[in-house]
Amino acid sequence: MFGFQRTADFIWAAADQLARGFLIGATAGKTTLTGEGTQHMDGHSPLLALSNPAVKHYDPAYAYEMAHIMSYGLERMYGDNPENVIFYLTVYNEPKAQPAEPENVDVEGIRKGMYLLQEGSSEGVGANAPRAQLLASGVGVPWVLEAQELLRTDFGIVADVWSVTSWNELGRDAIATEKANYDDGGDRVPFVTAKLTGRPGVVVAVSDYATEVQNQIANYVPGSFRALGADGFGFSDTRAAARRFLKIDGPSIAVAVLRELAEVGDVPRELANEAYAKYQIDNVTAGSSGSVGGDA
Repeated sequence: MFGFQRTADFIWAAADQLARGFLIGATAGKTTLTGEGTQHMDGHSPLLALSNPAVKHYDPAYAYEMAHIMSYGLERMYGDNPENVIFYLTVYNEPKAQPAEPENVDVEGIRKGMYLLQEGSSEGVGANAPRAQLLASGVGVPWVLEAQELLRTDFGIVADVWSVTSWNELGRDAIATEKANYDDGGDRVPFVTAKLTGRPGVVVAVSDYATEVQNQIANYVPGSFRALGADGFGFSDTRAAARRFLKIDGPSIAVAVLRELAEVGDVPRELANEAYAKYQIDNVTAGSSGSVGGDA
């Protein structure tokens, strides 16, 4: 498995020597090199990166996010108050359409770990429609955008989409906030909590990595939370089939949202079962999320 699996000890040595710089993980995620076999299926590099205090891991979805993250890294490493840190960016091995940077993009959110990418529309479904918050990083962002559309058009569910640029930094911020409050009796709120407070609906968090990556923020999310990730050895087939097998493609995310909404009583349980059958979730050949660019 590429990524930190084969290099972590060297990166520890680099951190011990106060190294600074950027690491680019071009072979990243569990499902973007499926045809190459499990040796390329990296579901845990963010967790290994988390173990190194000097490493700041980011999992950007778009080029404009990378630009702001790299600018931030240069400031942290070579600005007025330089730090001995290493910025690790996972950028995958899959072609993705690159949108223009949104006007007034939340640069602070990109740097700190998450920002609202696309608010859900209630047009055609009504202001009282059930709501959800979809969080995803890297190559998973297009899948939650797909799920957002499926939920609205097929089931009348309004979902907001958040791009999580760093699960690790969100988790570290939450832990640091707790420690600061412990020391001085303050009432600071973690960044992820502040972002999601007041946002209606269940929260479903998705990545191309093990669910433990997203579970770092579970205790700091207001309300219902479910992580969907790429656990285990993976599935050496097409990208789309692997994502369906791991239940992290667009339709699988939509079903997970419906199951969470059923748990809190916002929709009937039968609705999730209907979606499961409609999208053929048990059929790996029915998956189509991220099939652009070939199989490997």
